[in-house]
Amino acid sequence: MKRFAFRSPAFVRCLPFVVFVVALAARGAADGHTDTRWLYPLQAGASALALAFLWRHYSELRADRRAAARPAHWLLSIGVGLAVFVLWIALTEPWMRVGEPVAAFVPVQADGSLQWGLIALRGMGAVLVVPLIEELFWRSFLMRWIDNRDFLAHAPQHTSLYALLASSAVFALGHDLWLAGLLAGLAFGALYRHTGRIWHAVAAHAVANLALAVWVVHQRAWGFW
Repeated sequence: MKRFAFRSPAFVRCLPFVVFVVALAARGAADGHTDTRWLYPLQAGASALALAFLWRHYSELRADRRAAARPAHWLLSIGVGLAVFVLWIALTEPWMRVGEPVAAFVPVQADGSLQWGLIALRGMGAVLVVPLIEELFWRSFLMRWIDNRDFLAHAPQHTSLYALLASSAVFALGHDLWLAGLLAGLAFGALYRHTGRIWHAVAAHAVANLALAVWVVHQRAWGFW
């Protein structure tokens, strides 16, 4: 059974994401009982360990790394990431939001000074771990799987509009800022379809999260974390 699971392309792309979501739920359940901010490094770290353990199974990541990339596509990835960041901080009207973040993350000490260790850990998780686990799950797996159960044989460029819309809609449900989440999902998915490479979607996602992290700390807008 174990050998079968690790041979399943769907399983290895879902596991790091599931680990992250389960850990997030645990953080939410512990909120109010302990300082859940220090649980975030465990959440991101567990997902990173799952990624590292399964890395050899992510054929699209290895293929993208070996293939020659167009500089224009990397510039496009940066542009998409910055556009998603702008949308994320702009689309905050009450009707654009559903619920509240599961676990608060306010890296501020009692005297008002910033806890830079927590900020660094949160930033590294958001920029280095989350884009990989989410793009492998939402775009590399789910978006292609909607069109073809043998999703590894399905070229990203051939993904249907329906699959792009459906996967982005489900992606939006995982965020309290649902409209920003929907548009982000469409942007990352469209970038993946256009370039045919998951690394470009990962890069755009990382840029968006990095810009958001810098803005959150500068503005002390902790509600976005």
